[in-house]
Amino acid sequence: MSTMSNWLKAGLVGALAVVVLQFVGLIPCVGCITWILGYVAYGCIGALAAYWMSPPRQPGTAAKDGALAGAVAGAIGGGVGLVILLGLVTVFVPLGILGDALEGTGVDPAALWGTFAGLVGSLTCGTGCYALGVGIAAGLGALGGLIFAAIQPD
Repeated sequence: MSTMSNWLKAGLVGALAVVVLQFVGLIPCVGCITWILGYVAYGCIGALAAYWMSPPRQPGTAAKDGALAGAVAGAIGGGVGLVILLGLVTVFVPLGILGDALEGTGVDPAALWGTFAGLVGSLTCGTGCYALGVGIAAGLGALGGLIFAAIQPD
């Protein structure tokens, strides 16, 4: 029976933390803090992957494992965030809440073409942000793994 790789375990543990942050971020005013904590979490996820490596920890290998763990956590957490976004758009656009929020901004809510355009726009923009987010998560995970291996090689 094969064992799960350390970077995958760290990525899945980190994904759980990122998903929790996604849901906690729905609380008004708390989202301003949770997005920062998400970035910190990705670095910690990379450090966790390096921590679970067998010593001596090589910085290059730790950075690779940290990047993989960060990418796993970013992909899962970002996917949940994208689903939350699409769910919110599906609820708020038909209720006119989005139109009320845009009042005074110069954006005509009718230009959104209702739920369909809101979903398409959110999916398009969300997908681009999703890909960027996974890349950022991988980069921060690599940095966390690299720093941990440099500080704690044994």
